[in-house]
Amino acid sequence: MKISVIGTGLIGSQVVRELTAAGHDAAGHSRSTGIDLITGDGLDEALRDAEVVVDVANSPTFDEASVDFFRTSVPNLLAAAQAAGVGHIVTLSIVGVDQVPGLVYYQAKTLQEDLVRAGPIPYSIVHATQFMEFVVAALEWTTDGDAVRLPSTALQPVSSAEVAATVAEVAAGPPLHGIRAIAGPEIYALDDLGRVVLAAKGDRRHVVTDETAGLFAAVKGNALIPPEGTRLGTTHFRDWLRSR
Repeated sequence: MKISVIGTGLIGSQVVRELTAAGHDAAGHSRSTGIDLITGDGLDEALRDAEVVVDVANSPTFDEASVDFFRTSVPNLLAAAQAAGVGHIVTLSIVGVDQVPGLVYYQAKTLQEDLVRAGPIPYSIVHATQFMEFVVAALEWTTDGDAVRLPSTALQPVSSAEVAATVAEVAAGPPLHGIRAIAGPEIYALDDLGRVVLAAKGDRRHVVTDETAGLFAAVKGNALIPPEGTRLGTTHFRDWLRSR
């Protein structure tokens, strides 16, 4: 099966490897290979003869510009996919994305999903919880001297490898016309996750619980915890940290 993967970052590169290992003709496409989702340049060539397109491209920012990114990029991709005769589009999104109205980036991802559902291509949406790599990066966004300020937002972090495997599995199957979700095996408070990371790295900074700090300050309750029946990965956060 010929599969075009749009986005060659953390997830896209792993999806291509997974699909290739399974015997599919998979290729990754991004700005570095000559496509531009905003102008549409290069999409026709990237999708030529593709049976499936996997969209794991992301907005370069998490602010208001992310809404414009998806408002423009998704119709461009859908139009090119329809012109190429693509029979299945797989889109990666986020568990609880429609439950956090105060977070502009989540509004943008909700718009992305709505456009895909309303589009002309049979679709599948994969919902994932926060990547373990993302949790580590988030510590740097709210560092204030020796303190890392984090809210106690409940998260269920998942390894990017297990997300990529799920996306590849969905891409190789028939359109779901719905959602498949993947989450990590454990629930943590984000501030506690920060303490785990700092301890594992021997980092002398300390975590201060601050419910107003960072991207996840807008999240209320268990909005980012997946529903019952969600497939759970087997990689535990502490094991993942040790492996790195």
